[in-house]
Amino acid sequence: MLSSIKGSLQKQGIRLTRQRQILLDLIDKSGQHLDAESLFQLAQEKDAKLNRVTVYRTLKLLKQEGLVDELDLMHYGGDQHYYETRMKQEHAHIICLRCGKVEEFFGEPLQKLRRQIEADFGFQILLARTEIGGYCSHCQVLRSREVEEVAAAPLKVKAKVRKAS
Repeated sequence: MLSSIKGSLQKQGIRLTRQRQILLDLIDKSGQHLDAESLFQLAQEKDAKLNRVTVYRTLKLLKQEGLVDELDLMHYGGDQHYYETRMKQEHAHIICLRCGKVEEFFGEPLQKLRRQIEADFGFQILLARTEIGGYCSHCQVLRSREVEEVAAAPLKVKAKVRKAS
């Protein structure tokens, strides 16, 4: 994947500097969706001279060249944006709205949906982004406990009032 990104940069006449290489490696190999500040902090561990402005300029350049996607991931982090290489196979992002965990879903259902939209609307899809928000299995358990606690709270208050009387 990185070789195709490097090739794309070279075609555009853009040098692959050490700083750009570090950022591309972090975006591509971290296994996470990182925001600019996280990228900056991780990049500084690899090169202490790398500054925040360089990170933001590089992200802007990579985005302009269509090599990196900027995602909002259901605005889980507020206005933060997250980055991933665009060279990945089309996929959906599944975001837990409680803990922020992000999973990626690859599969035929997405391709089928794409074909159906193109056929039904006579539409040529160039880019598709799918985000699905909900609760991961761990957070579903935590939420059900909270609901039980909230439901039980009025009973505890009534029991205290009876004891006090």
